[in-house]
Amino acid sequence: MHSEIETLKTWITESDNIVFFGGAGVSTESGIPDFRSTDGLYHQKFDYPPETILSHTFFYQNPEYFFRFYREKMLPLDYQPNEAHKKLAALEQAGKLRAIVTQNIDGLHQKAGSKRVYELHGSVLRNYCTKCGKFYSAEFIRDSAGVPHCTCGGLIKPDGFLAAIGWAGLAATIWSVIVPALMLRASRKKFPAAAYSAPGGSLTIYVLLVYGCITAVCHILFVLHYLPMYE
Repeated sequence: MHSEIETLKTWITESDNIVFFGGAGVSTESGIPDFRSTDGLYHQKFDYPPETILSHTFFYQNPEYFFRFYREKMLPLDYQPNEAHKKLAALEQAGKLRAIVTQNIDGLHQKAGSKRVYELHGSVLRNYCTKCGKFYSAEFIRDSAGVPHCTCGGLIKPDGFLAAIGWAGLAATIWSVIVPALMLRASRKKFPAAAYSAPGGSLTIYVLLVYGCITAVCHILFVLHYLPMYE
């Protein structure tokens, strides 16, 4: 472990074009639980699985429960950046770190001073009316009662990522099967033998195709099991 840390230090010292990719583990030291640890959301008891609650379909079909869960578990407004956030901000200020790519939605990287942050799953700090597009702060969502609505009457939706659980998500996974299949058909016509060993050739496409098929089957089973719970 010591040698690995020293290697990392050397890389950082010798580099000036670093991109950091991180997720929930960066914010756990700030007190924000992740999903899979012992105290994570997946190990807590709710009326529905967290991955179901945090879905696009559930948001529209059961907004009351969604916002009750969201306010209690997904609004980390009182948390502060930890040493990891601060160190990354310092590396950026020193001209060594070019960008942060994060799966987190808590905004703690920006709170620590980082400027170039790409949020793959959006942010709880941004909320928009689904009807007129008006912006609302996270504090507004926290302090509102029930399902928050815009002055125009539209439903306010968090900018954080909501999974496409349901038939829309199933369509996306089926598409993930179709695309590799078409790629495979085209590659077999143009490169009947060499493509199997070429980087990005048919062998890679076969892997994508199998992965897509498994994902689609799992999604079908997930939909059939959970969709009736909140339709």
